[in-house]
Amino acid sequence: MAKKKETKSKKSESKAIGKQTEINEEAKNELNAEKEKFLRLFAEFENFKRRTAKERLELFSTASEEVMVALLPILDDFDRASNSIDNENELVIGFVLIKNKLLDILKTKGLSLFDVNIGDEFNADIHEAVTQIDAPSKKMKGKIIDIVEKGYKLGEKIIRYPKVVIGK
Repeated sequence: MAKKKETKSKKSESKAIGKQTEINEEAKNELNAEKEKFLRLFAEFENFKRRTAKERLELFSTASEEVMVALLPILDDFDRASNSIDNENELVIGFVLIKNKLLDILKTKGLSLFDVNIGDEFNADIHEAVTQIDAPSKKMKGKIIDIVEKGYKLGEKIIRYPKVVIGK
C-alpha cells in the first residue's frame, strides 16, 4: 500500500512538474514574443526619429524658397538693365551696387547661381528648353546656344531651372 501511495505521489508530482514546465515554456514564449514586439517598436521609433530629423533639416534649409522664387524676377530685371546700360555714370554705379547688395544677401541665405554656359550639352533633367533653333555649326547640335533665364539653387535644391535655347 505504501508503494501505491508512493507511485501515486510520484505520478502526481511528475504531472505537477510537467504542468509547471509547460507553463514555464508558455511564459518563455510569451516573453520572447513581447521582446520581439518591443525591439520592432523601438527600431520603428528610431527610424521615425531619424526621418523627422532629416525632414526638419530639409524644411529649415528650404523654408525661404517661396520668398527666393518671388525675388528671382527682380534679379532678372537687374541683369537685363545692367546688360543694356553702356555708359558708366553715378546712377549706373548706384544701380550696380544695389544689384550686388541684393545678390549678396540672397547668397548668404543659401541662394546660388546654377552654373550653365553656352556650348554645354543640353540635359533635360537640369535645363528647361524654351526653343530650338538651327545650330550655327555641327558641333553645336544638341548643345546650349543661348541662356534666356539663369537657373538658381537654394542649398542643394534647384528652385528654378535655367531656360535655354538649344541647337538642332
